[in-house]
Amino acid sequence: MREIAHRAGYTPGAIYSYFASKEALYGALLGESLARLNERVQQALEPSAAGPARVRAAATAFFDFYRENPRDLDLGFYLFQGMQPRGLTPELNETLNTRLRQALQPTQDALQSLGMPAPQALQELTALFAHTVGLLVLSHTGRIRMFRQASQDLFDKYLEQLIRRAGTASG
Repeated sequence: MREIAHRAGYTPGAIYSYFASKEALYGALLGESLARLNERVQQALEPSAAGPARVRAAATAFFDFYRENPRDLDLGFYLFQGMQPRGLTPELNETLNTRLRQALQPTQDALQSLGMPAPQALQELTALFAHTVGLLVLSHTGRIRMFRQASQDLFDKYLEQLIRRAGTASG
């Protein structure tokens, strides 16, 4: 908290008057980040048509937000060790997870609109999320260079394969 206060130009006591703990501050910062993410996804959906274009718009907005804002991606994983959040109340953890899920929901909805059954759309969304985060971590850390690949190209290819699977899921 001292470091945060110092960088913000406040005393630690002033920060504590707004936030009871560093976890509360973390929750507020992550909540703001997720609000920006959701806004980005919604903006991408407004001009997009239905069908495959809508899947592309929603998924690409999510990917691009974190590609352009690597610290926001870091923030999303800062307090997590393994699968359990550390220091967050169950209520705050649930609120933050809900906001993240809201940013992903348009992609799932778009997959379902292509005829993909809901359970498969959820499974595909989960795989897309894992693929996206993995690519972004590799890109942000520079590890992707060892494969001589570009995260954007790999994301685009995966997304096109996903759209093809969605098209065949209904048939």
